[in-house]
Amino acid sequence: MDPYGLRRVVAPKGVLPQRADVLDPTLPLGEDELAIEVEALNVDAASFEQLETEAEGDPERIAASVERIIRRRGKLHNPVTGSGGILIGRVAEMGPRHPACGSLASGDRVATLVSLTLTPLALGRIRAVKPAAHRVECDGRAVLFATGPWARLPDDLPEELAVAALDVCGAPALAARHVRPGERVLVLGAGRSGLLVCAQARETLAGRGEVVAADRSGAALASAAGLCDRAVALDATDAVGTLARTGAEGAPFDLVVNCTNVPGTEMSAILCVREGGTVLFFSTATSFTAAALGAEGVGKYALLVIGDGYVPGHAELSLGLLRRHAPLRRAFAERFTR
Repeated sequence: MDPYGLRRVVAPKGVLPQRADVLDPTLPLGEDELAIEVEALNVDAASFEQLETEAEGDPERIAASVERIIRRRGKLHNPVTGSGGILIGRVAEMGPRHPACGSLASGDRVATLVSLTLTPLALGRIRAVKPAAHRVECDGRAVLFATGPWARLPDDLPEELAVAALDVCGAPALAARHVRPGERVLVLGAGRSGLLVCAQARETLAGRGEVVAADRSGAALASAAGLCDRAVALDATDAVGTLARTGAEGAPFDLVVNCTNVPGTEMSAILCVREGGTVLFFSTATSFTAAALGAEGVGKYALLVIGDGYVPGHAELSLGLLRRHAPLRRAFAERFTR
């Protein structure tokens, strides 16, 4: 048994697959592993933005970068952002001791809920790149370890819609554990995770409190309008400007959720939270050093939480939000599925 996939680590030896520089996706399937015929990769926002910027928006150059990373590393692990994403595909083969034996069958369509940074992946070919959805359609074969969570794709939601939510489902699930009725909540970044967090926070508050969404994109704020009490245009890399634009100087927020996809936004979240409040960092562009030392530097005591992509029940919670909130479903369909 090898529940963490240690045998597939090529270099450096002795580390877990996420920290590895190179994985071997070609080894025979282990007794507790699951093989997936890959249909598409949903690249996380920070990684896709970096790849897109580097490629000057050219889908062919984005595809070439993705292919180069996978062939060098045996996984999709962006060396600049350190992040990956998730994948969707069909169950191809299952070891007899994998936990999903009895739950899944060959041909079932699933989304992996574990990062591509630790998922062994052998790439066949890339068929298309869809920038709006951060999606790379391709042929390949991936391996899911015994410890890797997965979700069956639902029948009642369009595939791209469901996958867009599953890719960031840890964000609203963890936010649900921290939001309390009567609180003021600030959500920095109105992308996929930000919109889901807004919907979850508003649902939890049930009219007792306030949800403020902030983003530099007018289109993002327009899609958040039906999911928050107030939408504010700002650049979260400007911490003092964010403090002023949100009005947090006079009334700091109880909870700030950072869902941005660019670096340098840690201090905006920290300045806007009240003394003793909580900041949830869901951006993979977050620097722990910048957050910890920055809070110390401004004399702010707050609970700083690095968001875990896994929270029990996170997949169904996010899909439930899409089913219940028409503005959320509409925003996802318009922005993340083309």
